[in-house]
Amino acid sequence: METKTYPLNPPSLADLAKTLQPALSANYTSATITVTPCPDLRQPPFHLATQGLSGSERAADIGGQPNLFPVPKLTCKYSLPALARAMEMSPSRGSLIGAGAGPFHHLGTNAELAPNLSWENGFENIDNQTHYAAVNRADGSVVVEKCPSTDCALMMNLFGSSGLPGDVLKITARGRIGSQKSFTECIRHALHSAYGDARPVSLGGALVIKRGRANYHVMPDFPSASFESPAQLNAWLTYHEFGAPVVCLSVLHSADPGKEMGLRMEHTHCFSADGGNRGGHYHYDLDAEGGEEEIEYEGYFNTAKVIYRIDRPEVTLERDLHD
Repeated sequence: METKTYPLNPPSLADLAKTLQPALSANYTSATITVTPCPDLRQPPFHLATQGLSGSERAADIGGQPNLFPVPKLTCKYSLPALARAMEMSPSRGSLIGAGAGPFHHLGTNAELAPNLSWENGFENIDNQTHYAAVNRADGSVVVEKCPSTDCALMMNLFGSSGLPGDVLKITARGRIGSQKSFTECIRHALHSAYGDARPVSLGGALVIKRGRANYHVMPDFPSASFESPAQLNAWLTYHEFGAPVVCLSVLHSADPGKEMGLRMEHTHCFSADGGNRGGHYHYDLDAEGGEEEIEYEGYFNTAKVIYRIDRPEVTLERDLHD
């Protein structure tokens, strides 16, 4: 797989906290951003395979949406341990979290994937807590289950680290009052406003929607014919509203370095850890749209120090097909 790297020089977590606070405070009735030791994310409500988000922090963008549109490229299959090697991660210890497409070749169906795995003493010793969300062929409902495979397909955005405890950004928000309907996009736009294209900032982490409802999509099985337009692809997706609690794994970039890497700027996939079949690709919360309960988020993020662009399609879309 062709791999290109771009080193990053992110601001300190303290500087990021100061930068993000005004934007979050303008968008929510209550918002806090602090630098704090990361809690043990293996514990509820996060249920990650890794304790923390520190040590050799890096982000990767693998494949991309052109592998889905206009024709799904079903030969684009990836192994998460192989991607960890491509990201130059240590086999002695590490973790990956993120968002992408599920291993249809193992699941027997197309699916949204929330990668969530760690390893120690070799890539073969993996704790795989990855979940997938798929559409039930019988009734169109969403099924969220543990993924039996460490493969993925088509497209993937990952945040990798040694999984060690360390300082992180803790971001909480409750009661949306602003126009930014997506929590992660609110963060991303604030970073771009502050640092522009000259100093890209990439974040990866986990958040829990503790209260309220949000909108998600889940890809159904692949179509029998090619997509003729982005609008047709968006109509093919299935959309769902789910209540809390939901765990979300996110990778976001304030800017595409040099606009040359063809990055997907934000990608967040979610799962319910209680067997409630809630999850998929996070779009936005429904707090200001007549929801019975206001939205509440709690998230932990760290900065990537390098970006890996892996197996980039020859043609990269200028914008996300499904915003």
